[in-house]
Amino acid sequence: MSRIQNAFKKGKAFIAFITAGDPNLETTEKLVFEMEKSGADIVELGIPFSDPIAEGVVIQEANVRALASGVTVNKIFDMVKRIRAKSQIPLVFLTYINPVLKFGYDAFFKKCKEAGIDGIIIPDLPFEEHAEIPNRHGIDLIPLVAPTSEDRIRKIAAAAEGYLYIVSSLGVTGIRSEIKTDLKSIIDIARETAKVPIAVGFGINTPEQAAQISKIADGIIVGSAIVKIIANVGATPRGCPVGDCDYPVGEYIKKMKEAI
Repeated sequence: MSRIQNAFKKGKAFIAFITAGDPNLETTEKLVFEMEKSGADIVELGIPFSDPIAEGVVIQEANVRALASGVTVNKIFDMVKRIRAKSQIPLVFLTYINPVLKFGYDAFFKKCKEAGIDGIIIPDLPFEEHAEIPNRHGIDLIPLVAPTSEDRIRKIAAAAEGYLYIVSSLGVTGIRSEIKTDLKSIIDIARETAKVPIAVGFGINTPEQAAQISKIADGIIVGSAIVKIIANVGATPRGCPVGDCDYPVGEYIKKMKEAI
């Protein structure tokens, strides 16, 4: 059984997203351990990219900070190896197709396998083009279902690996005060064909939202709210100094995990 499958065996899964290298890779590495200790079941690591089209302002700015600090894909792979030497928490990359193509499909997924990555999310890779990747070396390709997916929901859900990522709202990532999408209808349709757990992300940021959505989903995904904590802690323009993010991020995750 894979690490991702095991994460959902413990009950409702809390999936935490942070941008790798924001504000630097040392902080990212420490945060992964803190998030695991605080209750995160899976960690999504965003590979910073210059044009993160699925992201709102909070994560866009995190990408800018990470790139300014000199983060590269190879440096992120090295960090993942260090994390994996100490932890078995499932790790998922969120990236865009351009960095993967630049690296080379086979080389990229081989490095993922060697480093200990469990899955990957590529928001700008259409579902119909998943088959274009010839060999993923056992890395789960986690697809997204949007509120506009309609008649494609069953097809995407049937082919999902790792978990199915349900996008809660139209638009980009970001904190939302209210989620109005009829998520239950989308999840009910997806469950007809899905062989993997279903997690919901985009906009979730309060324990109340987490509790409500976890009643119908197998897990929740939170990114912008965590990234905002990292950006706001500390007096430096580029976010929190090393170590200073640990406590507030950990306390936030404890509250969210308790809520689900």
